[in-house]
Amino acid sequence: MEFKRIRDLREDRDQTQQQVANYLNMHRSVYRRYENGEREIPVWAVVKLADLYNTSTDYLLGRINNPAPLAKK
Repeated sequence: MEFKRIRDLREDRDQTQQQVANYLNMHRSVYRRYENGEREIPVWAVVKLADLYNTSTDYLLGRINNPAPLAKK
């Protein structure tokens, strides 16, 4: 599965793969594999990316199309 949305969000914010990899505390090559769908992204990384981009994990995973964060109950 390719996570085009994490690439699009990163590029929309003018961030490099290295900057996001540093945020996730990993090597850039590992993060690149996540973006390209060469490696399955772990849940903890999806959660941190949702926090970084102020969106929901469902949006990142392609389950919904609205990038706005879900309202908290």
